[in-house]
Amino acid sequence: MANLEKYMGVIPAFYACYDSEGKINTERVKQLTEYFVNQGAKGVYVNGSSGECIYLRPDERKAVLEAVVEAAKGRLTIICHVACNNTEDSMELAAHSESLGVDAIAAIPPIYFRLPDHAIAKYWNDMSSAAPNTDFVIYNIPQLAGVSLTIPLLKEMRKNKNVIGVKNSSMPTQDIQMFAVEMGDDGIVFNGPDEQFISGLAIGAKGGIGGTYGSMPKLFTKMYELVQAGDFESARPIQNAVNEVIFKMCEAKGNLYAVIKEVLRINEGLDIGSVRAPLAPLQDGDKAIAEEAAGMIRVAYEKYL
Repeated sequence: MANLEKYMGVIPAFYACYDSEGKINTERVKQLTEYFVNQGAKGVYVNGSSGECIYLRPDERKAVLEAVVEAAKGRLTIICHVACNNTEDSMELAAHSESLGVDAIAAIPPIYFRLPDHAIAKYWNDMSSAAPNTDFVIYNIPQLAGVSLTIPLLKEMRKNKNVIGVKNSSMPTQDIQMFAVEMGDDGIVFNGPDEQFISGLAIGAKGGIGGTYGSMPKLFTKMYELVQAGDFESARPIQNAVNEVIFKMCEAKGNLYAVIKEVLRINEGLDIGSVRAPLAPLQDGDKAIAEEAAGMIRVAYEKYL
């Protein structure tokens, strides 16, 4: 049975770190890694949606992971998303991840073409075969991938002993409940939608992986601790405060991750660049929105921590 305890907690999705010319900057990757260690994160989810993975070349994704592993020094659980839109590159990234000793690899289904379940299962199992000694996490994000994880497909994937978890980013909390039942005691479901973090934990998730965690990780850690103690009454107002921050950041015209990176600049002094085209950088008025969101986070920290 896999060691699931190392996955139970708050695992921020790692952001792509660029220099002023929009190229991957590994020193900034290391700075962001150290930030997550200091913030008390359980781990990091590298090269996923928040890491702008579909806009990075395989060599860039390798460089990011290498820098994270070097900086983490075993202090974080590391899950690396390795899916590309072809199997060969995905398998190459899976093998590379295992060579670095990550805790798990993860993958969305193939995007664009709608493939049948058996083809999706082969895609996932092929990349798992390239990392035969590494845990595998299925990433269900149908609103972006265009494919929903089904229970029959999950049952098929559970024949692979490496499949230990589902990162569920679909909005219905019922999906978390169904996946948790199917995974049983030897598997784990991660809550994906940040806006329903405590709801996902209540219905069966044992950890969370999210794209806004990085802007306010201690609020998510506090909610996790309160839920584990059964204190939902104290967790609810923190979730409300978190959601208000998320809604504020989403008012910007630029991409959400560009706003989050600006929030990190304001509150933490971290400069990890902007976002990669075609994602939109900050637009007119967005810096004011980021300033307001940053201030809301500071107020919530003072109130709830």
